[in-house]
Amino acid sequence: MNSTTPITTILFDLDDTLFDHIGTARATLAATAAGRAALRGVSVEDLYVRYSELLEELHPQVMTGRISYQEARQQRFARLLAPYEPTVSAEEASEFAQYYYGHYQQLRRPVAGAQALLQALKPTYKIGIVTNNRLAEQQEKLWHLGMSELVDALITSEEVGVLKPDARIYEVALARLGASPAQTVMVGDNWQADVVGALAVGIRPVWLNRTGAARPLPHVAEVTSLEPLSEVLLQLLS
Repeated sequence: MNSTTPITTILFDLDDTLFDHIGTARATLAATAAGRAALRGVSVEDLYVRYSELLEELHPQVMTGRISYQEARQQRFARLLAPYEPTVSAEEASEFAQYYYGHYQQLRRPVAGAQALLQALKPTYKIGIVTNNRLAEQQEKLWHLGMSELVDALITSEEVGVLKPDARIYEVALARLGASPAQTVMVGDNWQADVVGALAVGIRPVWLNRTGAARPLPHVAEVTSLEPLSEVLLQLLS
């Protein structure tokens, strides 16, 4: 980025950048599994790894319209239970999914430091969310987290019709916020979607690497947490 170009706009991913999906999913699986005899004694980490694999496989199919959200949810939980309950019925899988989402709604939480970061940025910068998810779900999530009033634009893959890292979703975000790539920073946890996608359209990325993964490109700015606030702001705005 040209150091003489002022930053006006900060884009964020939502899930596992501002919203702690990993922590929420682990806590939800623990709470839900505790009420099911076949899952007692099963490692929550094993369940989480399998759940994540299934979500990664099925979610893009939902976003591209190949399967419905309800069909993906039924498949995900039937396949999650199958190793422990080989004869689980579709009805039982759906019931388990309902229990899971009941806990999930109650246990949702932000990434530590996310609220303070948005509050610090809001008076000076335009804030956008660019997310590979459904509009209504992400709107409700922001409201639940108390972040709705801190966000100027929410751009979802559902409404744009493409998934990050496709350039189109970033172009829509820039247009809605009246920003150029040189004026914009993108903060996200997914290297391909958030870092590679931003670089492709000339936006400077900041990678949120909460898992300690190796950084493929050493020149890309990296933060391992959204705290302390002063250090994160330095990375975003320098």
